[in-house]
Amino acid sequence: MVSLQARPIGLRNSLPVLGRSSLQSTFFSPSVQLLTAPRQQIPAKPLTALKVTARVASKQAYICRDCGYIYNERAPFDKLPDKYFCPVCGAPKRRFRPYEPKVAKGANDQDIRKARKAELKRDEAIGKALPIAIVIGAIALAGLYFYLNNAY
Repeated sequence: MVSLQARPIGLRNSLPVLGRSSLQSTFFSPSVQLLTAPRQQIPAKPLTALKVTARVASKQAYICRDCGYIYNERAPFDKLPDKYFCPVCGAPKRRFRPYEPKVAKGANDQDIRKARKAELKRDEAIGKALPIAIVIGAIALAGLYFYLNNAY
């Protein structure tokens, strides 16, 4: 025996008769819909909590070249205004550079900062002397080349 259930009739709610792409209308009566194959109920997916993800800016630390202060705050350094100054020595934002080592909690203590400043100065001194060493090496090689060409 066929159960008679009230089914909504309309453009959106009627059962497909000619196929999914065919135009549906209210022309077909409920009795014609009883003869067609019944709609299969697709089990509803259980509702799950939405996963909210936020884009997190990189937590890169920056170090002041003048005093060794490490900027490691919540606000990303790139988002700071260009008017930002070092809170210790007053150096402008352009004097900061990315700092790679992991930053500890007491990284901005005065003694640690002074040791870091000495290390920065030593590294910059080596960096400034490197081009001079390259030029001296090139001159020495050129002199050796001319000496060997004239001697032999």
